[in-house]
Amino acid sequence: MDGGGCNVKVVEQNSKPRVRFSDVGLRILGLALTMVAAIVAGVDKETAVVSFTITKNLPTVHVPVTAKWQYLSSTVYFLVVNIIACSYATASLIFSVAAHRNFREHTSSLVLVMLDLVMTALLFSAEGAAMGVGLISRNGNSHVQWHKVCNMFKGFCRQMMVAMIMSLLGSFVFLWLVALSILNLHKKSK
Repeated sequence: MDGGGCNVKVVEQNSKPRVRFSDVGLRILGLALTMVAAIVAGVDKETAVVSFTITKNLPTVHVPVTAKWQYLSSTVYFLVVNIIACSYATASLIFSVAAHRNFREHTSSLVLVMLDLVMTALLFSAEGAAMGVGLISRNGNSHVQWHKVCNMFKGFCRQMMVAMIMSLLGSFVFLWLVALSILNLHKKSK
């Protein structure tokens, strides 16, 4: 001690902002879920033999019929949006890590929030379209004479349902990212 004063050691804090692990973890989870949804939907295909009788005098006709994701515009939209979401999750993960290292956190956070919100809306719209057609495929619609399809293509419908659940979980991950980013931006503005 010199002269009755205290020695104070000044410790410099690391001025580099650290990447938030919640942001990185959620982006990786969103990437994985939308990738699995796209792959499961993209390989979904089933062939069934449909038997029908034209008249009583003719023998029963057996026709192989294939169900593929390409045959319905709602499942095509669903698959394309999940591929876009998967690609976006990859790009946003790289951008998020790079932005934190280059000290452009506020501007990049605002851009990422807006893009995450757009991705959430796209995913929810694609899931809604695919689920709407999926319900008609499962239950049919007697008012417009649309018959049930899932009773013949059970594997196809089950696999598409798994893809929809994975995608729905992915959209909730993107929604969670939006909520966390908005909270972080709100904390920084105070």
